[in-house]
Amino acid sequence: MNMDISSKIKAITQSDIFAKDENGGFKCGTFVGRPYSLNYNTLGLLVCDDWKQKASGLPQGCFLLAFYKNEESISEALLLRVVNPSKLPNDSEVVSSMVEYYKDNLETTGPQSKLDSFTRYEFSFSGIECRVLGTFYKDEHDVIQFGADLENFYSSHNYEVYKPTPEYLQMIVNFTDKKSSEPFKIGAVRYSSSRRFQAKSTEPVPVYVLPEDFLGKRTAMFGMTRTGKSNSVKKIIQATCQMSDQAKNTSLKSATTDAQHTANLEDGVPTFPVGQIIFDINGEYANPNLQDAGTSISDIYSDRTIRYSIVDKTSEGFKVMKVNFYYDVLGGFELLCAHLGEKAGDYVESFRSIDMTQPEDYASNKSSQVRYDRKVAAYQLCLYKAGFPLPADFKNIRFPGKKELNDIAGGKDPSKGLSLDQAYAWFDEVWSKDGVKVFETYLNKNGRQLFDEDMQALVVFLTKRKIPSSASTVSGYLKFRGIIEQHTPTATGQFDVEIVDALRNGQIVIVDLSQGSEEIQSLYSERICVKIFQDAMGRFVSNQPNNFIQFYFEEAHNLFPKKEGSDLKQIYNRLAKEGAKLNLGMVYATQEVSSISSNILKNTQNWFIAHLNNSDETRELQKYYDFSDFTSSLVKFSASNDQGFVRLKTYSSAFVVPTQVGLFPKDASE
Repeated sequence: MNMDISSKIKAITQSDIFAKDENGGFKCGTFVGRPYSLNYNTLGLLVCDDWKQKASGLPQGCFLLAFYKNEESISEALLLRVVNPSKLPNDSEVVSSMVEYYKDNLETTGPQSKLDSFTRYEFSFSGIECRVLGTFYKDEHDVIQFGADLENFYSSHNYEVYKPTPEYLQMIVNFTDKKSSEPFKIGAVRYSSSRRFQAKSTEPVPVYVLPEDFLGKRTAMFGMTRTGKSNSVKKIIQATCQMSDQAKNTSLKSATTDAQHTANLEDGVPTFPVGQIIFDINGEYANPNLQDAGTSISDIYSDRTIRYSIVDKTSEGFKVMKVNFYYDVLGGFELLCAHLGEKAGDYVESFRSIDMTQPEDYASNKSSQVRYDRKVAAYQLCLYKAGFPLPADFKNIRFPGKKELNDIAGGKDPSKGLSLDQAYAWFDEVWSKDGVKVFETYLNKNGRQLFDEDMQALVVFLTKRKIPSSASTVSGYLKFRGIIEQHTPTATGQFDVEIVDALRNGQIVIVDLSQGSEEIQSLYSERICVKIFQDAMGRFVSNQPNNFIQFYFEEAHNLFPKKEGSDLKQIYNRLAKEGAKLNLGMVYATQEVSSISSNILKNTQNWFIAHLNNSDETRELQKYYDFSDFTSSLVKFSASNDQGFVRLKTYSSAFVVPTQVGLFPKDASE
């Protein structure tokens, strides 16, 4: 993009729409009619066939300008959108007259028309209902401003309505008074699926967006499959990369002390590089594919992209996103709990309720230390018995025992270290009739259990006995085997920590979830999101700077809470509600508006709406902004002609703009 595009856009948005020609008409467009009614929300417009023909048609959704002409000193124009036909007072008479001509089988059109001049003239008029979107006016400094409402209106006969030419339409759809980084061309104005009149235009009217409208904001992409959602996401990634390259500091670490306390955006330019993370449900961003040949994000931005996969694809340049369950105790335990989520059994629920978080007083409280170390040991032994491969240096295990229990276990003392088989035998032998006597004596003496509820739940899983000394009655640790493939004995670091570091350095991280089950996809997505959120919150409360991080969720319905989901502590709801103050933005794409939690929808500022095929979805959509003007047109779709045709509402725009989104280029510099 040329570096003078900002000044070009500024010049466009200050085009004088109030300039007149020598006949007193307005230069900005073609006259199309006069209002016959006006209020704060709607305008009734009288048009005729000749005026519509000269203006190259009035498609549903097109923009018009209604100029106030009664006083030369007032420069004011109402911005309108064509919504629907409307009835004129004499429509019934015209229809009656038409019907009589039809009954008499008289030709009413073409060279053989039997209509007299007066009747033909009367038949040519019709009414159109227009939505009032706001007002263009000149302020005291003679600068054109736009307000998203009407401050006042006069009798409708004082106005004339014009359809703007491409030059002035460009001014309308791109109007902004914000200081910005380089505006980004997202596409061109498109009013309808049919484009007989629009095709006559020599040059499409470009639509620009401000990249900062997406930073730290919520952006929705809705539309059926193959309507261009992924292409729109890639365009936003492209715009964000271009903006990130203009950052005033190369990284958070390299920033000066002064820079760390400046605004995150100055004149639309970020202070620090922008991190982007893509949760790739279908693998289309991480991997080249025939469907989107040449437009893989990982190919185009290979110099700044790090790819993670839940399966081992290191030979293809991916990092493996697995957990060492033995060393990453909390992370592995969370994965196990999610895996056990649909398993039956009260003892399973008890296991999932265990708190494996290290106590805050672990270092200072001997009792807390003993109980926690025993839990960790029992958990690690469950993994061993389930067949999780051992890390190379994991040969012995050490944890606090108790003399009475050690005696029951044949004198084995786990505090001095035991082999894994010996440690398992220790737990197996103390979970017995003799062990019960020790537990009862301890309870009577101390008023609390020697093995608390968490420890008992772990021992049940380890020994497969719900009751001490009984035979095995449950499958216990065998239930873990379904998630063994998510374990790696070699990883020592935590992949979520690595991902946070990469994002803080302005990298693109692609998380390839395409080869995982829905359970695994949800699990890894939540874990990573929570880690990023916690890091951002920690930096926020400690007065450290947060660079912008953008989340991208494809097939978001697989991850997000459903419409009725009301848990505000759920991570995606928290990102939607609290992400802005932490410089966390999110872009989510899915087919149905109704599949997304209302808590997320209500906090969404940017909307890309493609084809929706039923009224349930349009009813949900019309709750937001001025999308009610498009509910009928959104259900009409041509598969061969309408991909990328969206109704676009951005944060800095006061109204929806019907837009044909441009194709994401193979060359990202295009």
